[in-house]
Amino acid sequence: MQLFDYCRSSAAYRVRIALNLKAIKYTSTPINLVKAEQKAQSYKQTNPQGLVPALQDGDALITQSMAICEYLDEVYPDTFSLLPESAKDKAQVRALANIVACDVHPLNNLRVQQYLVNEMDVTDENKMVWYHHWIHEGFSALEAMLKNTAGKYCFGDNVTLADVCLVPQVFNANRFKVDLSEYPTLVSVVENCEKLEAFQKAHPNNQPDA
Repeated sequence: MQLFDYCRSSAAYRVRIALNLKAIKYTSTPINLVKAEQKAQSYKQTNPQGLVPALQDGDALITQSMAICEYLDEVYPDTFSLLPESAKDKAQVRALANIVACDVHPLNNLRVQQYLVNEMDVTDENKMVWYHHWIHEGFSALEAMLKNTAGKYCFGDNVTLADVCLVPQVFNANRFKVDLSEYPTLVSVVENCEKLEAFQKAHPNNQPDA
């Protein structure tokens, strides 16, 4: 199994966590986003979007981190489940995960930041205002929801897809010096996740291209 990866991509970080939780061995092929390697025609033949992650599993090439995570859950169900059993619980976990994956991350990822600066002439200071605003929008909602769902982790005492999405986003929020003091439940969940080997091994600083 081959993962087209970038150490600081939060979407790729999610997939690394999922692979580790499920104890699936894989090789990492780094695609340096800062050096624009994702725009190379050779990589676009793999992923026409020119994004990471992409996962090659035999003859299956899967793109989009959330699709990859659910693919892994369906194809490799025996080692670890990223989603709970009931339809209601699955929906609640997906809702928590998608606040990050659909509402926060897409507004703050590297290509959006580069567009703001290079095409819209946004100053670095205002870019940070933008970044912090969307983190707080998403994390405020998550904190309120986690007060009803969290145990040790986002949804009770079992790690789920919600944790897989949350930890990378908090890593990025800390990189950009977002004050997280308003989100004690969220921070506690992340601290519990970071004690687990699967999360530690997936950390950006522990990747070959770090």
